[in-house]
Amino acid sequence: MEICPTKSDTRAAVARLKADGAVLGLVPTMGYLHDGHLMLVRAAKASCDRVAASIFVNPTQFDEASDLDAYPVDLDRDIALLEAEGVDLLFLPQAGEMYHPEAQTVVETTALANVLIGALRPGHFRGVATVVTKLFNIVRPDRAFFGRKDYQQLQVIRTMVRDLDMPIEIIGVPTVRERDGLAMSSRNVRLTPAHRAAAPALNAALDWAERALPQLPQSAEELAAAITSRISGAAGAEIQSVDIRDAETLAALSGRIARPAVILLAVRFGDVLLIDQRVVTP
Repeated sequence: MEICPTKSDTRAAVARLKADGAVLGLVPTMGYLHDGHLMLVRAAKASCDRVAASIFVNPTQFDEASDLDAYPVDLDRDIALLEAEGVDLLFLPQAGEMYHPEAQTVVETTALANVLIGALRPGHFRGVATVVTKLFNIVRPDRAFFGRKDYQQLQVIRTMVRDLDMPIEIIGVPTVRERDGLAMSSRNVRLTPAHRAAAPALNAALDWAERALPQLPQSAEELAAAITSRISGAAGAEIQSVDIRDAETLAALSGRIARPAVILLAVRFGDVLLIDQRVVTP
């Protein structure tokens, strides 16, 4: 695996990888890798000739400096995991390499960026869209792979690619979960033991909703209230939002659910914000 800390090195390495017309897949990450990230790599390996990954803890998508400072880092372990998966190229920049000191250009999906998680974390998706655009411009992948757990992020990136005519196919990969159902996330290591024991309540509520909706047709409001009630019993859970949205457009739903919907959860345990999602069909 070739490790490239600079944009120029990365562009030269990409040119070599694509010289024979190979299809290049990209897995963007912020490091501290877990099986969810590795599933993205495996999906890329299965459908692309060459695979690049990036590790960059992007400061512009953090709305709180303390959250950025607390983000876990273990580069040696991350590199070993990516090498074991057969990744061809790792782009490993520092913030000064990614952002010009006088940078003033941003990318934002104006509607999608400011609802749901975007409303809880102002500026977050502007930071995501901007850094992903930069990664796409540097690495020039044919396909890019993102987890469905971050459902709003996936829709933001798909919309950005559509609107800016980027010649990249965006692939959503199913959520990978711990044995008790908790969605894998680099943030999970920051949960206290008590909060970690309570956190699977998110997945349990989603499982219930997926089973209940076809059998007991409910309005979006009734379903959200029932999910909220189930999660509220979990020790330490501070529910930030329970949203029922159109699965494709993320438009708010009201009344009877008559088409595929996505349930989006944001729940805080102490200083850790967990998110999860499930697409349900009436």
